[in-house]
Amino acid sequence: MLNRDSFIVRTGALVLATAAAGCATMQNQATTSDSPASAAAPATTAAASGNPLLAEWTGPYGGVPPFDQVRIEHFQPALEAGMAQQLAEVERIANNPQPPTFQNTLAALEGAGRTLNRVSTVYGIWSANMNTPEFQTVERQMAPRLAAFSDQITQNEALFRRIEAVYNAPDKSSWTPEQQRLAWRYYTNFVRAGARLDAAKKARLSEINQRLAGLYTQFSQNVLKDENEQTVVVENEAELAGLPQSLRDAAAAAAAARGMQGKWVITNTRSSTDPVLTYADNRELRERVWRMFVNRGDAGATDNNAIISEILKLRAERANLLGYPTHAHWRLENAMAGTPEKAMELMEAVWTPAVARVREEVADMRQVANAEGANITIEPWDYRYYMEKVRKERYDLDQNEVKPYLQLERLREGMFWVAGELFGFDFTPVTNVPVFHPDVRVWEVKDRATGRHVGLWYFDPYARPGKRSGAWMNAYRAQEKFDRPVTTIVSNNSNFVKGAEGEPVLISWDDARTLFHEFGHALHGLASDVNYPSLSGTAVPRDYVEFPSQLLEHWMSTPEVLQRFAVHYQTGEPIPQELVDRIERASTFNQGFATVEYLASGLIDMKLHLAGGRDIDPRAFERETLAELGMPREIVMRHRTPHFGHVFAGDGYSAGYYSYLWSDVITADAAEAFIEGGGFYSPEVARRLRENIFSVGNTIDPAEAYRRFRGRDPQVEALMRKRGFAPPASH
Repeated sequence: MLNRDSFIVRTGALVLATAAAGCATMQNQATTSDSPASAAAPATTAAASGNPLLAEWTGPYGGVPPFDQVRIEHFQPALEAGMAQQLAEVERIANNPQPPTFQNTLAALEGAGRTLNRVSTVYGIWSANMNTPEFQTVERQMAPRLAAFSDQITQNEALFRRIEAVYNAPDKSSWTPEQQRLAWRYYTNFVRAGARLDAAKKARLSEINQRLAGLYTQFSQNVLKDENEQTVVVENEAELAGLPQSLRDAAAAAAAARGMQGKWVITNTRSSTDPVLTYADNRELRERVWRMFVNRGDAGATDNNAIISEILKLRAERANLLGYPTHAHWRLENAMAGTPEKAMELMEAVWTPAVARVREEVADMRQVANAEGANITIEPWDYRYYMEKVRKERYDLDQNEVKPYLQLERLREGMFWVAGELFGFDFTPVTNVPVFHPDVRVWEVKDRATGRHVGLWYFDPYARPGKRSGAWMNAYRAQEKFDRPVTTIVSNNSNFVKGAEGEPVLISWDDARTLFHEFGHALHGLASDVNYPSLSGTAVPRDYVEFPSQLLEHWMSTPEVLQRFAVHYQTGEPIPQELVDRIERASTFNQGFATVEYLASGLIDMKLHLAGGRDIDPRAFERETLAELGMPREIVMRHRTPHFGHVFAGDGYSAGYYSYLWSDVITADAAEAFIEGGGFYSPEVARRLRENIFSVGNTIDPAEAYRRFRGRDPQVEALMRKRGFAPPASH
């Protein structure tokens, strides 16, 4: 998942100023109406007072974030000073007496807000990774002020007139295609953010944005509270029957960390609960763990349902103010899909064969359960458990047989090797930069052919209190060249559970794919080679940004990676080829479950946002809509509505969760390009991928970029083959 932190301060990116939830980011917003610049000292004064967030990043590699100097009390004054400074910069651009030109307007805006950009980067990192109660107080205070700040820029009439004049310039013959793309993006973003509204509508729009900011913060803090505080405690090890020793050790370590030595704790994160649901023989334990996980944000003091109802009403009103029939139409206007109808058409086309496959999977499970004398009806907390039994029976494949070969650190080395083969990148560990937590490690990335410094990659793999669940990528600094060469800084963040001291962390096949997926986002940032930061790296449409990351998943299972890096944690022997063959034969196994649990979330997201401004009870809507869709009773949504952070912790994936499927159409088609071109390490196809996809950012239309790579538009048939819903292609 791509994580666009908190809010986007670079003026050119101010469309959807409350951008992104998690692959999903937490939005950091609240409910006061203070002016964002009120009582704000100039940045230089605050910097002089010793606030490290306001200083230029110093040190090696073009400067690095001063994580070792940051304290929570630094954030509010730094944000206030950064906002005041950027508003002053914007006013100078808007009131420039010279006629508007690309250079004195758009290029000037690209250079504005650098102080606030640095501050907000660290602020977002704390929000996602170090979210203590003290920090949450700052979030609630600052979120609406940040939203109001964004509106002050996009609603600046003098500024918009200059942007419009540049965009409509009669002679652009001397402009580069990238400059033309930037002009289109500024103009379009400002219009979509309300620049053309009258004063009354602008005021109401800003009220909505500020209120939404507070609701997003409250939503995400509620989910985080449940994830931090809710656990299943096991007091008798016999209840853990079926769990591999490595998982028992992790549960014991989680208990010890909470002062419960001699017990075992299952924490409320996917990386902790999924293994229990897959391996635990104790059905009651599976049900307890399942209910804890799926009911996050759905009861008590952390109940998010009323928050969701208000978010939906406000989003609908905002869309109407901006001239769109629904929030979904507004969100998809600049996406590849273009309209909600096209996104729904794709999801519905895949839904029917996926549900049919689930029926087959459940029938197989019943056979196994009956043969064992269980005499049960398959429930959602049984699905993964019996799925694993069917996998073992049908394919002679036990995931516990695979897991000893999947060491987190060796797979990280495998990712580096793939990056070297495809992109010519070399990774070298460095210890001369500060980190925000002892778990975080840093590597320098260089171009193998020239030795040129490309950027830094931060890796934060482990779960901990105050860190939101899931896995994501961040860009701490965007690559750019227009003013001076600036290299990128990116991170990958996960939530693996630490095992016993000195023992390697063993992960599942699915977790290994996720690891490569998020690294794909990082490579998208590292490979960027553009001039303007607003167009850099992953700053592409939501339903395209997951394509490069989903594509990289394919390299995890290539023989070249498995034979080198999938080695047994005790013997050092590579994974046996016959085991790999069994994995390959089972590659489309359980695709009904995987597709339906995802699509259910995507369809609910879209239908919620196509419902307009009517009052919605999220529980009833979820229940009734899934019934109308024919949702199999044995499965729940991958992200139930009350904890659907992608959609309700910010605007980023709202009416956009379909994008993973849209991107996977492109991904499956692109993977077949490698197969047709000689394999996944074809130098020629890799070159086309680098030059047309990974390096260009948002400098050209994504559809055109893909055509340059593939020679044609993507075809949905490749996706159906990938998921086993259609016969394989002959190559």
